[in-house]
Amino acid sequence: MKATKGTSQTRWSIDQAHSEISFKVKHLMISNVKGLFTGFDGSIFTQAKDFATAEVYIWIDASTINTRDAKRDEHLKSADFLDVAKHKQITFTSSTMSMPDADGNIELWGELTMVGITKNIKLNVQFGGSARDPWGNERVGFTISGKINRTDWQLTWNTLLETGDLLVGEEINISCEMELIKVREEDLVLRSNSTVRKKILL
Repeated sequence: MKATKGTSQTRWSIDQAHSEISFKVKHLMISNVKGLFTGFDGSIFTQAKDFATAEVYIWIDASTINTRDAKRDEHLKSADFLDVAKHKQITFTSSTMSMPDADGNIELWGELTMVGITKNIKLNVQFGGSARDPWGNERVGFTISGKINRTDWQLTWNTLLETGDLLVGEEINISCEMELIKVREEDLVLRSNSTVRKKILL
């Protein structure tokens, strides 16, 4: 979605200190293993401050997966799962976003790419509110959730138990907390000038 004539475009950055991308999956089909990615970033663009017009770009460093077990994390990084040696990033690019319902819930659709495979997914977004921090920055918060089936991305590794159940569940529950900061025009100018200086020096 592009800004209409006469409408300014606003850029938002992710405050990583107050944001999290996490997930959980069934283990032995009786409990959940939780994990998160510690390396991620993104850009969000809106028409003025209207998040119904948002364009969302998120990229995740697949090698930063962390389930609090080093051996399991190495397996998840291997060719059996994320194959981080060949596929360094997981990305999400939005396509459409619904208007909030009476409870403030929003449907966000977009393309999730893992291990070189892209699939369209739906995420549920809850607007948490907006505030201005002590340094004058405008901030907004969102809680995001969703479910995907890992086999849609050909992540099919598993072990069949004696009971007939699977060692690892196929459904992945996604849970994210996102706090965004409005990028001020003066910050954009400073970044632009810094880029120009680097090019001159090179």
